[in-house]
Amino acid sequence: MEIRQERADDYNSVFQVVTEAFSHAEHSDGNEQELVKALRATSSFIPELSLVAVEDGKIVGHILFTKITIGEYIELALAPLSVLPAYQRRAIGLALIREGHRIAKQLGYDYSVVLGSPTYYPRAGYLPASLYGIEAPFEVQDEYFMAFKLQDDAPQVKGVVKYDSAFGID
Repeated sequence: MEIRQERADDYNSVFQVVTEAFSHAEHSDGNEQELVKALRATSSFIPELSLVAVEDGKIVGHILFTKITIGEYIELALAPLSVLPAYQRRAIGLALIREGHRIAKQLGYDYSVVLGSPTYYPRAGYLPASLYGIEAPFEVQDEYFMAFKLQDDAPQVKGVVKYDSAFGID
């Protein structure tokens, strides 16, 4: 399996991957593929952090990290992470997360936040965001809103996450 930066000619395949990955997800609004499309057109989009997993020439997974703010800091949100159902439970998602973290760290980001499964994301090192002083801009149980510290010497951030308007969160 190869993990590489998404290219414009991957967009249709990524749209299908995201659609299929979330078609039977427990927590989904069914609009994740449109979110990816919308985020690509924003200033929060970071091309280096839109990654695909390719197996036998086929895109089987995608991950996107976009800019958020926490107080005065510009950090990252992981959303969404998608793997085709037939390829799930093979650590492709974790590989995408690890590669995204590696690149994000090189780019100088300190934290990544995610709203997601408290049984899945801790496998990649995510902890409740409240432990870092990071708050969600919406009502959510603590264990579902998580953060990952990318840099060992990351500054203490404190505050409410502000997502790009494409997320539809005020």
